[in-house]
Amino acid sequence: MNKSGHTVLITGGAAGIGLALAKQFVRSGNQVIITGRDLGKLGNAKAYDSGISAYGCDLRSEAEVSVLVNRLYDEHPKLSVLVNNAGIQYNYSFLTGNAADDKKQDMQQAMHNRIAEETHVNFIAPVQLTAALLPLLARQDEAAVVNVSSGLGLTPKKSAPVYCATKAGIHLFTQALRYQLEQTNIRVFEIIPPIVDTEMTKGRGRGKITPDQLAEQFWTYYVLDRLEIPIGKVKLLRWLNRLAPSVAQAVLKNS
Repeated sequence: MNKSGHTVLITGGAAGIGLALAKQFVRSGNQVIITGRDLGKLGNAKAYDSGISAYGCDLRSEAEVSVLVNRLYDEHPKLSVLVNNAGIQYNYSFLTGNAADDKKQDMQQAMHNRIAEETHVNFIAPVQLTAALLPLLARQDEAAVVNVSSGLGLTPKKSAPVYCATKAGIHLFTQALRYQLEQTNIRVFEIIPPIVDTEMTKGRGRGKITPDQLAEQFWTYYVLDRLEIPIGKVKLLRWLNRLAPSVAQAVLKNS
């Protein structure tokens, strides 16, 4: 991929991995559009550089996603890179324990809501957004879809079953989409991060990398058209998965 001259959309771009990627694209001479739910964070991120514009969009709402897509077609006809980065993770058990019946019903409803939210934000929304924007990307001389999955989509942990499943879904969706688009001008990249030091992972795990470190490693692969991008310890995880999958499972199970 050319390093500069692109118009880039990054979902979840107001903080964490998304903001680090936005800064990396801007530093390399690209125009970046970030989306997110928190208008305050979007404003702070937009203030970083004049090359960043920000649109509020809640990926849980298909109506808001539809408005975003229409706006992009109207206002950004040169959009050439889509980065599906936004994601959420809830840690919970499917066992409700010995709570009283009235509490059990509340807990079950809360779990139902979280399952729906994780599934929509992490999997359904990026797939729908990709489908909606592919005709626009196809108009450009060079274009890309960049999906952010997770090492937990390769080997899951016990405490986040839905998150792991959605990221596994994104991993396989990315591979299949790459097959479909391999004869087109659209490259399909996948960033596979380890645990990254973001608001989502506060209080969880050890040995985290920073979002900026992830963005730097991503860029090395991206400009060389290396389509699958394992970050940090995920390189070791992929090796373990091939040679000793039971070891990889034991390491990640209680992470």
